[in-house]
Amino acid sequence: MSTEDVKKAIIKEILNIAPEIEESEIKEDENIQQSLEIDSFDFLNILTALNDKLGVEVPEADYEKVATLNKMADYFSKRI
Repeated sequence: MSTEDVKKAIIKEILNIAPEIEESEIKEDENIQQSLEIDSFDFLNILTALNDKLGVEVPEADYEKVATLNKMADYFSKRI
C-alpha cells in the first residue's frame, strides 16, 4: 500500500469519525486535533479505526509521531 493510499484511508476515517469536517479542511502538515478541533477521544477513535483497517497499532508514546496527516501516513506506511 502506497503512502498516498494510506493518506486516503486516513482521510476517510477522519471523515467517518468527524462527519462535520470537510475534506478540504484537512491540511497535510497541520496538527490534526488542533486544526480540525477534534478532541482526544475522536483522535483515539481515528487511530483505532486505522488499526482495524491497516493492522498497525499506535502506542500512546508515538502519538506525536502521528500528529499531522503526513506524519500519520508516513508512520503507517512504514509499518504495514
